[in-house]
Amino acid sequence: MTVFETPTHTGADPSPEGLLALCADLGAELPQAVRLQRLVDLLRQQFACGAVALLRLEEERLRPVAVNGLVSDALGRRFAVAQHPRLAAILARHEVTCFEHDSQLPDPYDGLLDTLVGAPLPVHDCMGVALHLEGRPWGVLTLDALATGTFGAAARVRLAQCVPLVEAVVRLARLEQELRALRLGAGSPGLLGGDGAGDSAERGAGELEIVGQSPALTRLLHELTVVAASELPVLLLGETGVGKELFARLLHQRSARRHRPLVHVNCAALPESLAESELFGHVRGAFSGAMSDRPGRFEAAEGGTLFLDEVGELPLSVQAKLLRTLQNGEIQRLGADRPRSVNVRVLAATNRNLREQVAEGAFRADLYHRLSVYPVPIPPLRERGNDVLLLAGRFLELNRARLGLRSLRLSPEAQAALRRYRWPGNVRELEHVISRAALKSLSRGAEASAIVTLEPGLLDLDALSAPASVASSAPAQPLSEIPPTLRAAVDDCQRRTILDALARHAGNWAQAARALEVDASNLHKLARRLGLKEA
Repeated sequence: MTVFETPTHTGADPSPEGLLALCADLGAELPQAVRLQRLVDLLRQQFACGAVALLRLEEERLRPVAVNGLVSDALGRRFAVAQHPRLAAILARHEVTCFEHDSQLPDPYDGLLDTLVGAPLPVHDCMGVALHLEGRPWGVLTLDALATGTFGAAARVRLAQCVPLVEAVVRLARLEQELRALRLGAGSPGLLGGDGAGDSAERGAGELEIVGQSPALTRLLHELTVVAASELPVLLLGETGVGKELFARLLHQRSARRHRPLVHVNCAALPESLAESELFGHVRGAFSGAMSDRPGRFEAAEGGTLFLDEVGELPLSVQAKLLRTLQNGEIQRLGADRPRSVNVRVLAATNRNLREQVAEGAFRADLYHRLSVYPVPIPPLRERGNDVLLLAGRFLELNRARLGLRSLRLSPEAQAALRRYRWPGNVRELEHVISRAALKSLSRGAEASAIVTLEPGLLDLDALSAPASVASSAPAQPLSEIPPTLRAAVDDCQRRTILDALARHAGNWAQAARALEVDASNLHKLARRLGLKEA
């Protein structure tokens, strides 16, 4: 590894054509993602190298914001600085850092160059430099060349001289984002958020991240940023697994209530007999076992936000009290004589059609209208285009770190399979598919020290997409496969019945429980005992 001191003067300046192109971009009004992508494209052209990446530092992780020469899922990956010594070395210095072709430090892009799909990086040149804004580390710029000797002394000088220009482009992108945020009246703006690069705000500690850059997600994030500043109730609508809870957290974090509690209530998991007490609290002696006064979830969320997940599962008796709270801002503890005022914003989510439930008498029409003052449909994963690959990249890097692998990537055929699949379980299903495929590859002999490439067969998407009718028309079990004991036979029958109910209800456990006429919590316990869910 070589550290190259930044020169005060040299004749090896960036080319005039490159400077003209960069100046033209600085004077143009461009979306942030486009601006930074064009910067990276220009740098690869100027340095005639195999790959260039611009990565943003976020809580000890580096997030790619623009790449050229890396695979499609690279933008979804997050590189923990502690796990990648080359990136750590670049970030620790103000000067250009160059890694010689025989460096023994592992390369973070091993197996990720688009010209060497799944292959280990051969002997090659690599250099990078840390970027700073207002004296604080912002991220790093890395360049890789497959031909040794590409990054000689002149190239290193040119990169050092490009640093102020690159930092100026990044600073301009941030200022443009801050201006947009001020126009929207948003609380805290961030670089690239909701403008072609998904939710890429400059997040604070513990703040969530939503990965994606599709037009559908960009529109959604813009809409949520606008409505977050209001006090209106919001009803999040979407299929199971689309991430309604994440978007509810995003609404809270971008609202004026972000420094107050966000309380999450899973309405499907509330037993009908305890739902009223859980939401509104109770006083001592209100019922058998009520030994003391106890505040409910509304009081716990005082000054903040209450998120009612699966709100369509609330019993009708509780719906009436919830309506009163939304109308008057008051709750009444179970067994209490007088109401209490609460200051809470309510967000709700459901994967059910509440209009149909209203027509069927299963949901109050007045409560529906109160909750759906601002309905927000969450797009399913199949409508988010290449977001599936960015999300896959995120889950690949998580599993690579979790399993201690050198590199974990998708083959081009596996990428195409992910794009074709309909994803009835959405992002949650994608996460499980990637995690399962990574484990399968190890169980079938893949070595942790090798570049592990996931092929379509490991994803097993054909089996997942088989219609339920195919399974139901399958031949009966041969006698040799019938469980040997009565207990095993009962377990096998229960397992098949639960899987069939989940298939008919797109993986929704609450709906499957209703169809099977069992309590949802009991179904979850049974599924864990039968090995259908992790304990």
